[in-house]
Amino acid sequence: MYVLIVYDIGEKRVNRVLKVCRRYLDWVQNSVLEGEITKANLETLKSQLKRIIKVEEDSVRIYKLRTENDVNLEILGIDKKQVFDDGII
Repeated sequence: MYVLIVYDIGEKRVNRVLKVCRRYLDWVQNSVLEGEITKANLETLKSQLKRIIKVEEDSVRIYKLRTENDVNLEILGIDKKQVFDDGII
């Protein structure tokens, strides 16, 4: 499945959340990751995130799609995914 994760995390935990998410998905913008992931890996990722976040303060939104082809993406400005992939950031 293809997922899009968007998060709003407290400053003390944000780097840990990003590090865990990047094990499974592509970092495309600040607080946004996307990519193909298995159901098992998604469950593992969610379990790891639950150990990091504070549910009373933080928010993680997970959008699930069947495939990347189900996404109708339009980018205005630079494609930060390409910038991250090229190692510029």
